[in-house]
Amino acid sequence: MNINTFRAFKSRNYRLFFTGQSVSLIGTWMQKTAVSWVIYTLTHSTLMLGVTLFCSQFPSFLFSLIGGVVSDRYNRYRVLLTTQVASMLQALLLAVLILLKHYEVWEILALSVMLGIINAFDVPARQSLVYEMVEDKTDLPNALALNSSMVNLSRLIGPAIAGLVLEYMGDGVCFLLNALSFVAVIGSLLLMRLPQYIKKPHPKNVFGELKEGFSYIKRTPSIAFVLVMLALISLMVLPFSTLIPYYARDVFKGTATTFGIIDSFIGLGAFSGAIFLASLKPRTNLKKILFINTLVFGAGLVLFSHERNYPLALLFVTIAGFGMMSQITVSNTLIQTTVSQNMRGRVISFYAMAFFGMQPLGGLLVGAISKWVGTTDTLMGEGIAALLIGLLHWRYLRREKQKAMRRRKVIVEPVVVQAV
Repeated sequence: MNINTFRAFKSRNYRLFFTGQSVSLIGTWMQKTAVSWVIYTLTHSTLMLGVTLFCSQFPSFLFSLIGGVVSDRYNRYRVLLTTQVASMLQALLLAVLILLKHYEVWEILALSVMLGIINAFDVPARQSLVYEMVEDKTDLPNALALNSSMVNLSRLIGPAIAGLVLEYMGDGVCFLLNALSFVAVIGSLLLMRLPQYIKKPHPKNVFGELKEGFSYIKRTPSIAFVLVMLALISLMVLPFSTLIPYYARDVFKGTATTFGIIDSFIGLGAFSGAIFLASLKPRTNLKKILFINTLVFGAGLVLFSHERNYPLALLFVTIAGFGMMSQITVSNTLIQTTVSQNMRGRVISFYAMAFFGMQPLGGLLVGAISKWVGTTDTLMGEGIAALLIGLLHWRYLRREKQKAMRRRKVIVEPVVVQAV
């Protein structure tokens, strides 16, 4: 860490947001851990873990484009406040369902679908609003890296707490604590002092604005490439997390606590990576960082996949977590620092589609393949996929460098001729 690590905290609104979200995200990760454990305990099926991921994230894929238009057309602050209240109600319904002890798998899946729809509107509004919270726009990359550190610190703490609560207090308490955690983020939003919202005319209909956003991405190759890479990672690699209950229960012969610990070590690696990103100097080549960390991600998964020594497995999954973090954070930063303000919500909705849309499809794919070739070989295959995607990124960087050199040559040569 250095003096630059927390520079975005100079903005009061961002400090409030960071504090409230930190508490809420711990509850969110507790709920995610509890849902996976409950589903696996009821079904003993890695395929059903993939179905659970599909139900929680595919609705975000279906509705995220509309969520992006809503974020650009309406007051993002009010949209975010509404989605946070809705998320709290979803967690409360889940808690009541589990505490009453009369529930079926389909009911948990239905509430997961509900959360996925809420997130389709939450993500574009929340990510776009961060830009407005940061007073000095040069601090935006730092704010996004700190956001990632917040998410991953909560991933470190949340599953560990969830494992203990699941074992000693029951799954219903996990869901209830998540519902209560939303009080913090809703309170922080109410305390913010944002510029007054000025309504802008929108002559085009929703579909016209969606088409405009897609055309903008086509005209901006740097953004399009980042979205394609994120979609590939989300489809083929990020669903590795759906297989972790299998490792906790069947490979390491553990309990819910073991599951929480493994998930927490993934969070530890991701948190370390986020702090590393936050400490980078302004104008660091983030594309190169993304390329290197994609290789780190793949190597960590390959090493973890067949490891039977528990401490070594925790080390390898931490390495994977470090590399994984860049896929989301650096991709988001590259987009946020490139996109024009009037397109921000719509472009972020495409980012959400790449992230939320491909993961659930990947979860189903990974769950099905694991039934066919085995869970450990499936996870190793995901690691190899990450390494291949990293090589694609390296090829893109080489082409960019060659284009830049040709442009410099075109500019320099006429100057030389004039000097002669």
